[in-house]
Amino acid sequence: MPQIFHRSTNTISRVSIFGAIFFIAALGWLFDSVTRSPWVTQAHVAREQPIQFSHERHVAGNGIDCRYCHTSVEDSAFAGIPPTKTCMNCHSQIFANSPFLEPVRASFRSGKSIAWTRVHDLPDFVYFDHSIHIHKGVGCTTCHGQVDRMPLMWQEKSLQMEWCTDCHRNPEHYVRRREDVFRVDYAVPSNQLELGKELVEKYQIQKLTSCSTCHR
Repeated sequence: MPQIFHRSTNTISRVSIFGAIFFIAALGWLFDSVTRSPWVTQAHVAREQPIQFSHERHVAGNGIDCRYCHTSVEDSAFAGIPPTKTCMNCHSQIFANSPFLEPVRASFRSGKSIAWTRVHDLPDFVYFDHSIHIHKGVGCTTCHGQVDRMPLMWQEKSLQMEWCTDCHRNPEHYVRRREDVFRVDYAVPSNQLELGKELVEKYQIQKLTSCSTCHR
């Protein structure tokens, strides 16, 4: 019986199969890389604002505590966006006639809020409570990065689920003493794991990883 297929067909088939496997793996790697990239997560992308407010100037330069502006961060789910009156507490005297601050003065006169661009914007199906994280010893810079070095604010972390679950599974790697939560000059100690385990027990931190913890 004459040979139907050329003897090289087996080789071509094997190469095609292995090539398809590597191609699919490459596509998976590419998809994973794109979904973790700043192009998707918007991490490290400085956000333009209607007024170019500098955390670097106000936090590092003037030593203003986070809670002065974000007044509800210790007691509610939302950290709070400061009303224009908070800005005017200082800027009615400091740079009171600066043209750059005219939108602030106009907002104060009219009572219309400034339309700030939100930097950390979780999906609507995700529940997050600032107060419980602060109460359990999660520092501001742990999630928001070194805001004292940000002339324009950007999102430091990916905010993807794997980032959240890593902390929920291993809180001892991240928690700090409550008195250090708002310190922007906080440095992770060399004995973080030992200290973290102690704080997990002291603050009664549960490793909550069920879906209903965040998706309600």
